Amino acid sequence: MRDVATKAGVSVATVSRTLAGNYPVSAETRARVMAAVETLHYVVNVHAKALSGRVAGPVALVVQDITGPSLAHVAAGVEQEAATRGRLSLVCATRGDVAREADLVQLMREQHAAAVVLVGGAVRDEAYNRRMADYATALDAAGSRLVLVGRPPLPAGVPATVVEYDNRGGAFQAASHLLVAGHRRILFLGGQRDFSTAEQRLAGYRDALRAHDAAFVEELDMPDVYTRASGYRRTRDALHAGLDFTAVFAGTDMVAIGALAALREAGLDVPGDVSIVGYDDVPFAADLAPALTTVRVPYEELGRAAVRLTLEREERLAGDDHVVLGTQLVVRQSVRSPR
Repeated sequence: MRDVATKAGVSVATVSRTLAGNYPVSAETRARVMAAVETLHYVVNVHAKALSGRVAGPVALVVQDITGPSLAHVAAGVEQEAATRGRLSLVCATRGDVAREADLVQLMREQHAAAVVLVGGAVRDEAYNRRMADYATALDAAGSRLVLVGRPPLPAGVPATVVEYDNRGGAFQAASHLLVAGHRRILFLGGQRDFSTAEQRLAGYRDALRAHDAAFVEELDMPDVYTRASGYRRTRDALHAGLDFTAVFAGTDMVAIGALAALREAGLDVPGDVSIVGYDDVPFAADLAPALTTVRVPYEELGRAAVRLTLEREERLAGDDHVVLGTQLVVRQSVRSPR
């Protein structure tokens, strides 16, 4: 700023007033200052402005993996909503490292982020509750806000915003669709045990079995990670083991794609021989052959809601910091009654 003042032949205070636009400055002086700014490529120190409270803080999105299609759509929702409100978005990946997550939260606190949005399932235990409570308290003290999207909610009194979707209900819808079609032996390709997302989908699946008076078959419950490779491997192993099933409930659409590949490799027709449902409704689910019946999760709206609820907190009544969005079964061509 001193360089700009020297170049323009004015005081540092005049440069500050000109750039801030909060004090009358003559048109001639403004022109000289702005010409100097352009010549010297001067950039305002945003961090200093943030410390003085004169700039809106960014919205930080912290995810495990930015390459996942569902997480990418949450990020798109965050970015779009933040952009409409004049906020910058920052996207960070933890790669599943808890220590890195903690470092990123602290970094965003130091950067005066308006919100730190943590996305994705987690193991809900005392260590998780303590860690999230620590994050929430530290961010709240700095004038920021912790937002949990698709994560287990926290005990009452913790200063955090929670945005969930009806995960269990979506699984109930998908399983019920198979059961109504007549399937009773369903290969369930769920997620890792104790992981909140996977546990909710397993619970919804078992709810549907009870509602339709169908037995839970232990050998057909095959938990693992939510990847295409895992879906392929588990389905192949089930076929090689001679397990009897007429349908597959894949915990995600990516798992469903792997399962489809294994079924075709075994010479089985979908849905003629084996039906399949997925979960997420990623964009290419409708383009598979056959088009995949799946559960639509409003991922972009989850991201939008996270930003909206945080930035509008002062305008809302206390207690509006936990919302649950609905899920929807999308029926396509991958399910048929068993032969």
